[in-house]
Amino acid sequence: MKVLIACEYSGTVRDAFRAVGHDAVSCDLLPTDVPGPHYQGSVFDIIQDGWDLMVCHPPCTYLCISGLHWNTKRPERAAQTNYAIKFALALMDAPIEHIVMENPIGCLSSRYRRPDQIIQPYEFGHDASKATCLWLKNLPLLLPTEYIAPRIVDGLPRWGNQTDSGQNNLPPTADRWKIRSETYAGIAKAMAEQWGVPANYQLQITF
Repeated sequence: MKVLIACEYSGTVRDAFRAVGHDAVSCDLLPTDVPGPHYQGSVFDIIQDGWDLMVCHPPCTYLCISGLHWNTKRPERAAQTNYAIKFALALMDAPIEHIVMENPIGCLSSRYRRPDQIIQPYEFGHDASKATCLWLKNLPLLLPTEYIAPRIVDGLPRWGNQTDSGQNNLPPTADRWKIRSETYAGIAKAMAEQWGVPANYQLQITF
């Protein structure tokens, strides 16, 4: 299939689809971190180029729940949120038969619609917790592949990317935002293997 990975500079999802034989191209305003087919520029420059499947990761800075409380105090930030929502909806309205959009828990659930599912890295072979929403168009739910059990701290589950209190333990750095926004390799592999085979669409829906 011809697969567009929108708003991705890491190459993680692109390379997962290419590993199973698809013509996958990533696209972002930033250059790709890993050599491979990549369009640096607006996704809307190429969104009508005959893609069979699009996996899109719209920027979450103004969409995720952790920052929305600032919108009532900073009108310019609320305007950025409105723009980010319009951008995400434009991606979902693209003339592509199969689309998945991913984002952290945030205002898309109320300003667009509830996600079709919420997945965790620990369901796909990673010792990490990061709730990720998926909105699907003509695709089945993504099936977990490998569960990683947490450690238990004061009766509560904690995974490897969390402190004992549940906060993310990644130290503040200039590129922290890039590291936190990357798709986990296990999730990317599951996307490629499950959604990269059109026959699986009907197979999973039937069950």
